[in-house]
Amino acid sequence: MRARILRLLLAVALAGPALQSASAQRTRSATPRPSPVRAPDPRAIAPRPSTPAPLPPMRKASELISRQAPITINKSVYDSLTPADSRVVVSLSKQRAYLLAGDQIAIDTPISSGKRVGMTPTGSFSVTQKDKDHRSSIYGDFKDRKGRTIRSGISLRIDSAPSGTHYVGAPMLWFMRLTGDGVGMHVGVLPGYPASHGCIRMPAQSAEMFYHRVKLGTPVEVTQ
Repeated sequence: MRARILRLLLAVALAGPALQSASAQRTRSATPRPSPVRAPDPRAIAPRPSTPAPLPPMRKASELISRQAPITINKSVYDSLTPADSRVVVSLSKQRAYLLAGDQIAIDTPISSGKRVGMTPTGSFSVTQKDKDHRSSIYGDFKDRKGRTIRSGISLRIDSAPSGTHYVGAPMLWFMRLTGDGVGMHVGVLPGYPASHGCIRMPAQSAEMFYHRVKLGTPVEVTQ
């Protein structure tokens, strides 16, 4: 009997580690394994660039040029005005010229003055020359013997005539000289801003009407 009990105890002792190992395996299999931790996708956490706002459409240069008010004529004042009592005022900041009888405006016209500050001098002047068909002695074109333009828009101050060409001055119709170095009032292109080499450009109608109501000595005030 004692021998049988000893055999049972020995069997239990030998089976203990195996039972403990099986129990541990059951415990591990019953315990849920944690999910593996994955590094976040940088594309998911990086801020997405915002869609840039569309650029405004480019405006044409012609749209950026200010439109000047047209000529206004006070016919009754102009008709009664004589060269003996006329005077002229030019405003560079307003890009306007005024033909006046005393304080009454006969003509209010757009102009185009010097493209850089100082090219059209300010101050008190008077008309020193009138020439209906005047041509510039500085600015013009180089033409060949057949009258074809070889180079246009040149300045004799910096340009030399190519061989076989000659200089033809730019037309300055209804020219009214103000300074000894060539600044005057005459017909010219008005792009809507200061663009001349110093002269005071006018529409053809204005220049002709001014021409017929000024004389040598007519005062001209050019203001900023």
